[in-house]
Amino acid sequence: MAMDQEKRFRDIKRILLVILVLNWGVALAKIFYGYATHFTSMMADGFHSLADGASNIIGLIGITLARRPPDKDHPYGHKKYETLFALAIAGMLFFVCFNLFSEGIKRLHSHGAPQIDAVSMIVMLVTMSINIFVMTYEYRAGKRLNSDILVSDSLHTKADIFTSASVIIAMIVIKLGFPILDPIVTIMIAFFIAYAAFSIAKDSSKVLCDEIVISDDNKIADVVMAVKGVRACHKIRTRGRADDIHVDLHVQVNPDMHVDKAHDICFRIEGAIKSRVSGVTDVVVHIEPKK
Repeated sequence: MAMDQEKRFRDIKRILLVILVLNWGVALAKIFYGYATHFTSMMADGFHSLADGASNIIGLIGITLARRPPDKDHPYGHKKYETLFALAIAGMLFFVCFNLFSEGIKRLHSHGAPQIDAVSMIVMLVTMSINIFVMTYEYRAGKRLNSDILVSDSLHTKADIFTSASVIIAMIVIKLGFPILDPIVTIMIAFFIAYAAFSIAKDSSKVLCDEIVISDDNKIADVVMAVKGVRACHKIRTRGRADDIHVDLHVQVNPDMHVDKAHDICFRIEGAIKSRVSGVTDVVVHIEPKK
């Protein structure tokens, strides 16, 4: 199990490093060419991609802390650091959103049109293709590895794809003689980023605020009731992350059962839940007499 977790962390770290290089390559292309052509929405999209790269660095820090084993001060381990740093990504996105919104408003009151040419279109199409690959690859890896960091970061990149598409549409319309669309698209990009940030913050808060993980109690009750000696179970509670679920429940047994027999039932319940319910890492069983 320890080796599996170690391999998981190594895989997540490797994926984040690959995506960091791709994101910053995309970001620099958009920012430099957007600046050179005075194309604000392209430059804004570039800063969005730059934020993608910064979120990869935050993810690398988070996953490094999360991989540490339980210790005296953290008996439940450090896995929530991964969720905490996913929340930090959301905070960074809100900051980028505010800056882009301010820039868009300022550009609405200024004059001048961006220079749109064939190279602008090529830059946007190539970088958007890279973003589509990154988003698909990272999301699938995140689901496979049960990684909050990878899933939230892929949603971040998904927002970047939509904003890139809006920039391409804006390029066409601006070329037709409507330069006012440049700052408008910049403001739209800010709202796209805000939505992605809200989604990440919402999912992360569920874990940090101990929202229920397994909503169907019968999924656990059926496993518990199959253990010989159990007469009833209730007060089933779950919390944590999808790959680190903590379960506690009350189990009723015969009132004259000896303590060592009751302890054996607890041990078998824990093993049964961990083996049959994916993601469960900790089980606390409270034994009660069945009246």
